[in-house]
Amino acid sequence: MELRVAHLYPEVMNLYGDRGNAIALRARCQRRGIACTILPVNIGDPLDPGEVDIVLVGGGQDREQRRIAPDLLRRGPALRDAVDAGLPVLAVCGGYQLFGHRYVDHDGSVIPGIGVFDAETRHPGPVADRCIGDIVVETPFGEVVGFENHGGRTYLAPGQEPLGTVRLGRGNNAEDRTEGARRKNAIGTYLHGSVLPKNPALADALILAALRRRYGPSVELPPLDDAPERRAHEAALRTALARARSPV
Repeated sequence: MELRVAHLYPEVMNLYGDRGNAIALRARCQRRGIACTILPVNIGDPLDPGEVDIVLVGGGQDREQRRIAPDLLRRGPALRDAVDAGLPVLAVCGGYQLFGHRYVDHDGSVIPGIGVFDAETRHPGPVADRCIGDIVVETPFGEVVGFENHGGRTYLAPGQEPLGTVRLGRGNNAEDRTEGARRKNAIGTYLHGSVLPKNPALADALILAALRRRYGPSVELPPLDDAPERRAHEAALRTALARARSPV
């Protein structure tokens, strides 16, 4: 078996080491004998979402989001159709924001998104506190740990499923205890860190969804010895419990 992972804008959207998500997916595939090719997709490069198995996009600051937004908008209809057909996606921070409907800056300027998630991000203004620090989230994939650092507040529309519920940290908006968003096999999240190396169940959920989409619903993933990943997860959890502020 083999998988093709499209990594969108890896040179531009790589805040806080989000490139590690691609490395983690490839490593977990290779340990199982699954060939995994990472395909960098930069501005202007061709991409047919129907020809890849997973799409990754990392985080970036406002200037990086403005830089990629026109190119991403051009790809939007095809990406939405592919997500509706089951394409797994991991969109982190700035990438997550642009996979919503729009990002509204503190001065009212708008960076349009592609509407994979029924969500909007708004910046509360330069004097507002950033959502920054360690974060722990309860999700359908188990407990997920990471690091968040974002000024924008993301608000999910009624009916839009979050990735999970914040146990410690701020999450989407520091108000409603939601974190991230899910649409079929597409996941948006604010968790950097990188998130996948220390949350192997989340990584495996993306891999399994991709394999079943390509090879059929009977595919199963053989277990791995995740001792190093568990140690990384537990270390991050201890740090979060010691330092992160509980949500209101």
